[in-house]
Amino acid sequence: MITGSIVALVTPMLSDGAIDWDRLANLLEMHVEQGTDAIVSVGTTGESATLDVSEHCDVIKFTVEQIKGRVPVIAGTGANCTREATELTQRAKSVGVDACLLVAPYYNKPTQEGLYLHHKTIADAVAIPQMLYNVPGRTIVDLLPETVARLSGHPNIVAIKEATGDIARGKKILELCGDNIALFSGDDATCTELMLNGAKGNISVTANVAPKIMSEMCAAAIAGDRQKAEALNAKVVDLHDNLFCEANPIPVKWALQEMGLIEGGIRLPLTPYSEKFHASLRAALKRAEIIS
Repeated sequence: MITGSIVALVTPMLSDGAIDWDRLANLLEMHVEQGTDAIVSVGTTGESATLDVSEHCDVIKFTVEQIKGRVPVIAGTGANCTREATELTQRAKSVGVDACLLVAPYYNKPTQEGLYLHHKTIADAVAIPQMLYNVPGRTIVDLLPETVARLSGHPNIVAIKEATGDIARGKKILELCGDNIALFSGDDATCTELMLNGAKGNISVTANVAPKIMSEMCAAAIAGDRQKAEALNAKVVDLHDNLFCEANPIPVKWALQEMGLIEGGIRLPLTPYSEKFHASLRAALKRAEIIS
């Protein structure tokens, strides 16, 4: 069982948009050293939507080889085409990932039956632990708790990343699914409360810049230590807000550049972080004692 702080890792890029393999290796080593419990490779924060299929698979393979089994690697393999998502999941399994994260199919606006059959088809085809990913703000579809419950009986569907930020929604999923599925937060701003209410961890953007604090906070929340978890979360609460002033991963890539950890590369249609937000995010990084 994967638990704790799971970083939704950025894909470092050079100024021309090429993948920066050296910086990626350095980031992975940093996360292992600072206590991150697992890595999501090429999720939303990893710019899955701007990498081609070959690059997508290459980044996942590189991540597995760099990590060498020290922490679990979860591959982002979702797509709005069921065949493509199945192929990506098969390819991720072939390079040795521990699990796959599959976003609800976006743009197509499938029905709940379509969402159910999409995920069931992939789970039937690829024998690897699979995590559902519900993020209506990006996909324009909502994987409802009742549909999650239908899917939770499948042996290869073991978890869900619920990114609505709705604590009541998380409780409903736990109520309907019981021990059939593990719940993970996909919303940094509400993750502490969701873990205190039974979630097994947090798939985090903030962990890119504050891995140690997020790891310690998740451990405290999962253990039920509200006082410690809330105290640790207070150190990074401003980051939770500022890292979403523009579409993820625009702000977090700028923050990592400010920390000297990556260059400023990002791919269209994503653009560099607007200057009007720089001072606020820089101040949040200072309050968290990440930069001086």
